[in-house]
Amino acid sequence: MIAIIDYGAGNLSSVKKALDYLGAESEITKDPQKIYCASHIILPGVGSFGDAMHSMEDRGLTGVVKDVAGKKPFLGICLGLQLLFEESEESPSVKGLGILDGKIRKIPKENGLKVPHMGWNSVNIKKSDGIFKGIDEDSYFYFVHSFYLEGAGDAVAATTQYGVDIECAVECGKLFATQFHPEKSGELGLKLLKNFIETEAE
Repeated sequence: MIAIIDYGAGNLSSVKKALDYLGAESEITKDPQKIYCASHIILPGVGSFGDAMHSMEDRGLTGVVKDVAGKKPFLGICLGLQLLFEESEESPSVKGLGILDGKIRKIPKENGLKVPHMGWNSVNIKKSDGIFKGIDEDSYFYFVHSFYLEGAGDAVAATTQYGVDIECAVECGKLFATQFHPEKSGELGLKLLKNFIETEAE
């Protein structure tokens, strides 16, 4: 069973709908015991970094996520990627989970670029044997975000370009995360989710 963590940040139903389409058993839950017992875990989310961290703490989920991330197949999506890191310029006084090294920066409004970045972008795949297995270089995925990751080092699995170089996916063992929304990225997004589902739990 795949646990979709409910910490009040939204975008849960579209993730579950995609998993249902793939025939994967999943449940939206904030129950720590169900999260611990799940074979795979997804941390989705849209919204504010600071609000999300406070909500996770209020629900007693911070320690749970730190316990399971990477010990079982774990996928962060959009805000769920950003929360895995140390801090975000969106909420300077709030500490992230700090599971991976890296910083979340504000996309600069330069050269007429619109922020938030919203739409389809091609990605440069750095690691092709995990969630990107069988996905071609320069494939397009759907983004909606105002902040981006930099400084994740060897964990970077893919990058894209939107005025700045964006580290748009990470992979470290069984820990994966994407800045883009695979559940909104058509057939290739479903392929990525299928690759995640097929990651062995043990």
